[in-house]
Amino acid sequence: MNAAVVSSLLPVVLVITLGFLAGKRGWVGSAAVSGLSNLVFLLLGPALLFRAMSTVQLQQLRFTPVAAYFFAVALIFGGTLALQGFNRRAAVLALGNSYSNSVMIGIALITLAYGEQGRVQLLTLVSLHSLLLLTSATVVLELALSREYIATGGERQRSPLHNVVRAIANSIFHPVQLPILLGLAFAQTGWTLSGPLEQLLAMLGQAFGPMALLLVGVTLAHTPIGAHWRGALMQAGIKNFLHPVLVVAIGWALGVRGLPLTVMTVVASLPIGANVFLFAQRYRTQEELITASVAVSTLLALVSVSLAMTAMQWLT
Repeated sequence: MNAAVVSSLLPVVLVITLGFLAGKRGWVGSAAVSGLSNLVFLLLGPALLFRAMSTVQLQQLRFTPVAAYFFAVALIFGGTLALQGFNRRAAVLALGNSYSNSVMIGIALITLAYGEQGRVQLLTLVSLHSLLLLTSATVVLELALSREYIATGGERQRSPLHNVVRAIANSIFHPVQLPILLGLAFAQTGWTLSGPLEQLLAMLGQAFGPMALLLVGVTLAHTPIGAHWRGALMQAGIKNFLHPVLVVAIGWALGVRGLPLTVMTVVASLPIGANVFLFAQRYRTQEELITASVAVSTLLALVSVSLAMTAMQWLT
C-alpha cells in the first residue's frame, strides 16, 4: 500500500479503533450513543460545515463529478428495485446499497488525504447527498406502503404526498445541508469570518473529526451482526466495492479526471451511512439486516477505501 494512503487512512482507523475499545470496555455505554450523536451532528458538524463553505465561491464548485457519483447511485438504486420488487424491503436495501457515510467518516478522511480542495469537492456532494437520496427513498417507500395498505384494505392517516413534502423540507432544514447552504450564501456576500466567532467555529469544527470517528467505533462496539452476516456481507460488497467501480467508469465516460474523480470514488468506497438504519426503523422493515450491514460495511471499508485510494493514484 502506498505511503500516502497509509498516512491518510491510518489515523482514521486508529481513532475508530479507540472508539470501539472504549465501547467494548464500557467507558461509553450504548445509552450514551444518542447523546454523543446529537453533539456531533447538531453542534460540531454545523460549525465545521458553515466555516468550510464560508469562503467558497460558486465558480469553485464542480458538479460534473457529482453527476457521475449520482448516476452510479441511480444504477444501484434502480437495479436493486428491479431485482427485489417495488416494496418497502427493496427500497431500504436499495438505500443501503448506495448511501455512503460521507459525513462522519468522509469529512475527516477526505480532509486528511486531499486537503481543502478535496473537502470542497466532498461538501459539494454532501450538500445534495441526503436531499436526493433520502427524498428518493421516501417517495418509493411511501408509494410502496400505500400499495400495501390498499391491498389489505387499510387506510393511511397521511397521504404519501404529505410525507414526501415533509421529507424534502426535512432534507433542506437538516444539520448537514443547512449550514452548507448558509455558509455558501455567506461567502457570496463578500464578508469574512473574523475574531471570536471565527475562533469559536474553528474550535468546534476541529473537534468534529475525532468525535465523529470515535462515535463510529463506539457504535460498532454495540452493534450485533448475528444471523444476518451473509446478507450483510452481500450488501456491503455492493456498497463498498461495486459503487466505486461504477463511479470510476461513469466519471471517465463524462470526462472527469484528477482530484474530483478521486474524491467521488473514495466517497463511494465508504461504508453504509447510519441514516439507512433510521429509515429501516421508521418503516419497520429489515432493521436487523441493516444494522448488521452497517457494521460489516464499516469493517470492510478498511479494504475498500485502501483499494480506492491506491487505484486512483494510478488512474489519475
